[in-house]
Amino acid sequence: MKKILISSLALTGLLFTVSCNTDFDTDVKDVKVTSGTADFTRYVSLGNSLTSGYRDGALYLDGQNESYPSMIAAQMKLAGGASVFNQPLMSDNLGGIPAVNFSNKLILTVTSTGALSPTVASGTATNTIANIYNASAPIYNLGVPGAKSYHLVANGYGNPAGISLGTANPYFVRFASSTTTSVLADAMKINPTFFSLWIGNNDVLGYATSGGDGTNAITSETLFTQAYTALVTTLTSAGAKGVVANIPDVTGIPFFTTVPYNPVPIDQASVTALNAQVFGPLKQILTAYGQGSRLQLVGLTNNPLLIKDENLMNLSTQITTALIGAGVSAQQAGLMGQIFGQARHATSADLIPLTTSSVIGTAPSSPYAVSPFNKYGVTFPLEDKHVLNATEVAEVTTATAKFNSIISSLATSKGLAFVDANTKMKELSQNSGIQFDGVKYTAKFVTGGAFSLDGVHLTGRGYAIIANEFIKAINGKYGSTLPNVNPNSYSGVKFP
Repeated sequence: MKKILISSLALTGLLFTVSCNTDFDTDVKDVKVTSGTADFTRYVSLGNSLTSGYRDGALYLDGQNESYPSMIAAQMKLAGGASVFNQPLMSDNLGGIPAVNFSNKLILTVTSTGALSPTVASGTATNTIANIYNASAPIYNLGVPGAKSYHLVANGYGNPAGISLGTANPYFVRFASSTTTSVLADAMKINPTFFSLWIGNNDVLGYATSGGDGTNAITSETLFTQAYTALVTTLTSAGAKGVVANIPDVTGIPFFTTVPYNPVPIDQASVTALNAQVFGPLKQILTAYGQGSRLQLVGLTNNPLLIKDENLMNLSTQITTALIGAGVSAQQAGLMGQIFGQARHATSADLIPLTTSSVIGTAPSSPYAVSPFNKYGVTFPLEDKHVLNATEVAEVTTATAKFNSIISSLATSKGLAFVDANTKMKELSQNSGIQFDGVKYTAKFVTGGAFSLDGVHLTGRGYAIIANEFIKAINGKYGSTLPNVNPNSYSGVKFP
């Protein structure tokens, strides 16, 4: 992420606010806090990294203490809830786990040019995967970073022997009650009177953040339905009430909205040479095959990224043959055919992951990456993992809609409170954002206040916004009067 730079001028946006949606302007200090028809005596939360308090690319102590379940539990305490809400706290604020090569958290640093850039915090983290389970003080926050829906019902998900096999999660290994248990089983061991469930993000997020390259598939609708049904059926089996939340559209988070599709500047000499020797001739060849729109001539600024699109017909042979016919050497023609056979310039319909910014303009690890074809995204196509193309975006949004329909239906059939997290995140994605007591929050990277430095997870203030949505849903369904939390009281992005 070293190339993710934020101009100091952008920070001036923090000093000014404009009219936007207001979520926190009601004085509730005189309202009597009651539980309504709910029982908050034993509240457990199940989910993934969003539930755990994960932020800035790591799970660390300060983030956990500002998890949305811990905020909710504090309000529940006012209505008869437990006095203690145990979480599987990390041992430091670096967040790394050296034993499994988990990196430290991201922090903002000032570069030599005076810009701000997220970088991995230095230092050696003290966190381990040693089990911390204590039967006399069970864990109530069962949020497991990286977990998908079906992982919560998987026996052995906390078995250290399964880490190398990919069947266990180091975060759950830390606090599982046994090597054979599941997250759901450990939740039921507590005999919860109330639960929250926010799961499913990773069922689509992993596919999206990997650029849809096939290494992390979207969960099938059948498997998601089976897992989610098992979760809510089991959690309500002893009479517990609860609240569930749907899945935000991950394509609207800063991880996918920060890096533009056309960020490439090119100097005048290179513009002239590339248009005359590369893009001009290639565009002529592609036009002959009705594919001229794949490439465009370049200019000094706002050039789109060059990407590989595996959905395109591979015209490597046709390009090679045409170039040889035009007098280009067989070696050079073959090289260009291999590089540009499925290449195209990105459009606004393509999403560029935040992490791709660090490779744009760098030299690819490829035998074909020879000068001048040795700059990722400029003269050498970015790979599938570097781009979420329009087709892949559609796959993500379609799956999200299907999963959200399943969640909504089960919430209704089981009589549970429902949080429309998707709609709330879309509010944050608007320029108008959300306002709390005069402070504006948006989904803009770093300066928006709601998202942390990894562009996926929230800040403490962002989690407080979510906590209020859960509280609103609980109060609306069960007639409780839990007070909102004030997001402004929690931490945002820390500036150097």
